[in-house]
Order: sequence, then structure tokens, then C-alpha cells
Amino acid sequence: MGSSEVRPMRVLMTVQAYYPFQERGGPVFKVRSLARSLAHRGLHVVVLTADLGLANTRRNGLKIEPCRWGYRAEEEGVEVIYLSSVGHYRALTLNPHVIGFCGASLRQFDLVHFYGLYDLLGPAVSYFCRRQEIPYVIEPMGMYRPIDRSFRLKRLWHSSLGGDFWRNARKIIATSEMEEQELLDDGVPPTKLVMRYNGIESGDFANLPARGGFRARHGISATDPLVLFLGRLIPRKGADVLIRAFARACPDSGWLVIAGPEGEPGIGEQLRNCARESGIASRVLFTGPLFGGEKNAALADANLFVLPSRYENFANAAAEAMACGVPVIVTEYCGIRSLVDGRAGLVVSPEFEPLADAMRRIFDDKIMYNRMKDGCRSVTSELRWEHLAERMEDFYRAALTGINGAH
Repeated sequence: MGSSEVRPMRVLMTVQAYYPFQERGGPVFKVRSLARSLAHRGLHVVVLTADLGLANTRRNGLKIEPCRWGYRAEEEGVEVIYLSSVGHYRALTLNPHVIGFCGASLRQFDLVHFYGLYDLLGPAVSYFCRRQEIPYVIEPMGMYRPIDRSFRLKRLWHSSLGGDFWRNARKIIATSEMEEQELLDDGVPPTKLVMRYNGIESGDFANLPARGGFRARHGISATDPLVLFLGRLIPRKGADVLIRAFARACPDSGWLVIAGPEGEPGIGEQLRNCARESGIASRVLFTGPLFGGEKNAALADANLFVLPSRYENFANAAAEAMACGVPVIVTEYCGIRSLVDGRAGLVVSPEFEPLADAMRRIFDDKIMYNRMKDGCRSVTSELRWEHLAERMEDFYRAALTGINGAH
């Protein structure tokens, strides 16, 4: 390397689930998008993740080859290492090759960026980071406060494996003002905390499918209102509340599309029973998970996106809807609320009546609806990964030099 050249920053991103395991939800897409955006800025980015079943997963054109740690792939300048897994429990995997990888490769990185909590991979890699004096940052992705299940196990994780992992991070990255305040309330020092929204891949929604394709495939009239829910089917997401609110707001016409994988056994049938009891089973479509072109086709045909979640540290699906020009309704417990409220949609409490009233208001007030459609563009412009990657690089440099200051 010439003396006038500067070596690119080398960043290792460590995450439990990564592309092509799309069924694992929004974080898979988020980490991939940020990794590629940082690589486009000239950083050397490697993603370390677990093999969650590559042999049985559609690879969507990703070229994967064996390596000494399991498998590897390369995409748009980002190298991905899939560590062999010898056992798993829910989201946890056991990856013995992580020890060999850290011993052989960790010293080549300037910084490690960890995503998520409550796994074994993060604490294992962070142990070697501390031994080798490699700084790291943690992006908890809304997981710091246990909210869904396994509360006792999560508390145990914090008091054992997660203790040193969490305490020794140079920076903690929140993805919304709401999560930032929660972390401050839970004792994270302001000098350690930074905030960066989740972003939108501008190219993913630049050329949506022609309107009408999704409706035609499912027998939905071009004139019927179409309300879309995208997300894992778990109780916290509130799809049951949405079904009952839709029945109140649209008693005689319109369609509700519930798109997403079952996050808990039997929840799909529970939601179908809810639709039957609400008298709208014939106008509620359960599609299962939608990805790529299928998801974009649904967004192109939607009139309104609704996420009545009782907690989302951000709400990636709502951001995607706005990128497609679809007004949204989210709850006051969604981190994206500050970007949505009054600009591209409405913010409500996660109960039946406020949600039904909000849907009626949007469908009845065409002037407000069109203003919110226009507002989608300005919100989306703030969420481009190209801009957010620059912010992330600044945070990395602050972590490397020990600079304090959250913003």
C-alpha cells in the first residue's frame, strides 16, 4: 500500500440470523442493507453469523461455498461467514467454530458491531474482543427489555453471559427516540448512547410492480379498500386487534391482508377464528410470509398499512410501506411514531376502538389521505441507508477514538 493511501476501516458484524434466512424477520434485511451500504462507502465489512439451515433454505441467487468455519458467501463487497451449528434452541445456536474463527481472524478487524441480545454468539465473540482489546458496539434491536417470553432466562443471560458483553461496549446504538429513552431510563450512560434510525434500500422500491397484480391474483376488486399487515404473527403485533377494528371500520366492503410467518404455533388458526367471529372471514386474506416481488406487489396495491403492535423498537415494515407511498397507522409504542405522526399517517393507542376510528378517519377524509401519501416521500428521504451509513461510520470512528457524545 502506498504511503499516501489510508487503509479502509475493517468492521466485523456479528448477528444470529442473516440473509437468506428471511423468515427471521426485519433484522435480517436491516443488517444486510447496512453492511452493503458501508461496503459501498469503502469499509471492509465481514458478517459473522450462524448457519440456520442453508441446506434446506432457498438461497435466492446467493453463491455459497464451504470454508474452514462452515460456509462463506460474498455479495456486493460484503463477505459472510456462516458458522456451522451443532445444536439450537429457539433462536440460540451452538457454534464451536467461533473459537477458531476468533483466534485466527479477529485481530484483522478494527471494530466489531454486535446485533441483538440473548444468543451465545455475541458473548462468545465479545470475550475474544476484550482479550484482544478490540472495541465493539452493540445494537440491541429493541431486545434490552424482555417483552415476549422466557423472561427468567433473559434475566439470567443479563446476569451471566450478557453482563460483561453489555458493560464493555464502547457504544450502544438505539434505533429510535423511544428506544433511546428506554435505555437512558435503564441506566445506559448518555455518553455511551447513540441513535440511528433503521433505513430503506432506495432501490428495493424504486420500480414497484404495476398496480392490480396482487388484487387480481386474489380476487380483490380494484375499488375495494385494501388494508395490509406485514409482520411475524405473534401476540405482541396485535393482528387480532386489527381484525376486530377492521370489522368495525369496514363492515360491508374492503379487504384485510395478514401477511407474515407464524411466530408461535397455532396463532394462525386463532386469528382465523377471530376473523370468523368478527363476521369478516371472507374478506380477510392470510398469505403467509411475503418476500421480494410478492411483498412489493402487495404494497403496490395497498391503500393503508396498519401495525397495531404493543412494542416495536422501530417498525421496519411501516417504513417500507411509506417508501411505497402507502399511508400508515402505527401505535404509540412503535419507535417510528415520531416520523409518522401527522406526516405520513396516524399514531394511536393499541386498542380496538382508537384503531377503528383511525381507519375510518383516513378512509373518509380524502384530503388528509392524499396529504399523508405526499408525506411518505419526505419521510422516506430521511431513511435512506446511504445517509444512515454515513452516520454509522461516524459512530464507529467515535468508538475507535473513545470520543463521547451521543449525536
